[in-house]
Amino acid sequence: MPIEGYSPRKLQACAAARLLENHCSVFVGTGLPMIAAMLAQRTHAPGILIIFEAGGIGPQPPVLPISVGDSRTFYRAVAASTMHDAMSAAQAGHLDYGFLGAAQIDMYGNINTTVIGDWARPRARLPGSGGANDLGSFCHRTIIIMAQDRRRFVEQLDFLTTPGYLGGPGARERAGLPAGSGPYRVITQLGLYGFDEESKRMQLLSVHPGVTVAEVRENSAFELLIPEHVETTAPPSEEELRLLGEIDPMGISVGK
Repeated sequence: MPIEGYSPRKLQACAAARLLENHCSVFVGTGLPMIAAMLAQRTHAPGILIIFEAGGIGPQPPVLPISVGDSRTFYRAVAASTMHDAMSAAQAGHLDYGFLGAAQIDMYGNINTTVIGDWARPRARLPGSGGANDLGSFCHRTIIIMAQDRRRFVEQLDFLTTPGYLGGPGARERAGLPAGSGPYRVITQLGLYGFDEESKRMQLLSVHPGVTVAEVRENSAFELLIPEHVETTAPPSEEELRLLGEIDPMGISVGK
């Protein structure tokens, strides 16, 4: 349901866009990640370098592409390259941010997008990794956008598709992944989350307008770290809402 005239997905897009600083590089996928990157590009980060999986590097899309291979992902791009080059940029350490989705996430930011239930006889088979494992492994920071409830914020993943902080402090480095990389933020319909520097556990940073800390707790199967004082996420500004209407005029990803 819309909150105070805007949909929760519009708030998620704005919260994600605000995380991207000017002149950073960001690997985006279809939907909200595209919108967030395009919104950042049209507001505070005109020098952002957007990279699409199909090979569009540095474009300025006039309107929301329908997929990462849409011709609009090459509009005013600095390069019309290939998927190989886009994924290689992550492995070479050139990507500041990568956007990910998730069916399940645990307290360390590990992600499942493969199966729900037992691997041999699952209740549901999901799309799998795609490029998510590469991005979660090699981008300096990953931002996860997903729905939140107790089936998705789980104590134990049904399958580990993409590494977060694995088993806790130092686990990524022991697995051979780049030091200092890993999950950065999680954005749901309820709040914004980060990860504690010492324990690497997920912690609440802010609740969205109209959401309580009790609701956040009720919708997580694992224990979230909750600070004594919890901020409230800033709602979308009139300018952000206007730009979202330009970016996604049909309301395909963020609603009307």
